[in-house]
Amino acid sequence: MPTVSKQNRSPYRFPLHGYVGLLIIALAEILLFGGNQFVGHWFTPIVWTGYILFVDALVYRIKGWSPLMSDRLEFLLIAVISIGAWWLCEFYNAPRFWNPQSSELWWHYHNLEPNPYLRRVGYDWAFATIFPLLFLTAEVMVLTLFRRATHGPALKFSKLILIIAVIAGAVGVEAPLIYPSRWFAPVIWLSFVLLLDPVNAMRGYPSITGDLGRGDWRRLWSLLASGLVCGFLWEFFNYWALSKWTYTVPYFGNIKIFEMPVLGFLGFPPFAVECWAIYIFVRSLLQPGRKDLRPGEIFMRAS
Repeated sequence: MPTVSKQNRSPYRFPLHGYVGLLIIALAEILLFGGNQFVGHWFTPIVWTGYILFVDALVYRIKGWSPLMSDRLEFLLIAVISIGAWWLCEFYNAPRFWNPQSSELWWHYHNLEPNPYLRRVGYDWAFATIFPLLFLTAEVMVLTLFRRATHGPALKFSKLILIIAVIAGAVGVEAPLIYPSRWFAPVIWLSFVLLLDPVNAMRGYPSITGDLGRGDWRRLWSLLASGLVCGFLWEFFNYWALSKWTYTVPYFGNIKIFEMPVLGFLGFPPFAVECWAIYIFVRSLLQPGRKDLRPGEIFMRAS
């Protein structure tokens, strides 16, 4: 049986918080199925916090750098941007914000905490996990499955094409606000990509557009794969939780995997790309002129 030489082993240790993360996930599952009401109602933010701790430790084990080990301020900023971005999604999902007679369009929450202040804590805690878990999973993908995808076909886009994409994205962003409809759900998961990624590229910041122009497909494939993996886990964890969400989808809505109509899983990969484009755009506004992505491929951080 072949052995792994010391030269081929990662020189970096697996941090303690990774084991804590695994323990949190395991205990949360045990308590959930054991009927614990507290864990059942707070299961989503608890289990995803454990996941983030584990995957961050995995990134450090592979690369020797991770947000929680090396750049906690950046990690906190990502969590804050994540909260704001998902409240934006909630704004699209709930026309009641501007039309009190309307209810949620696409996803609906059940069995939430009755105290409005605690419920807000639960919302923000859960929303804060979205960007970190997507980006950490994508970082693992960059470092493993797609680390060699740097010499693919180069797709160069003219400035005119980028401007057209921005206009199309702007129309897609505005249309569901002007005419709220259940049929517009896919538009939301694509429009911000078209709107913001070309803007990031034209401003000289990291972008999928710029990556493809150099024939570097690592980030795109990694984000798409991360969205699919995390989307499946979102629905898996959500299915048995006491506080949960369900969906109303007008096309093949009765064919489901867990609570998600099967076609809905197609939205998770572009959603991950969208989250990354939003992060880069907001990050560029907070610290203009800083355009690096090292040593992480997904995270923007100081040199």
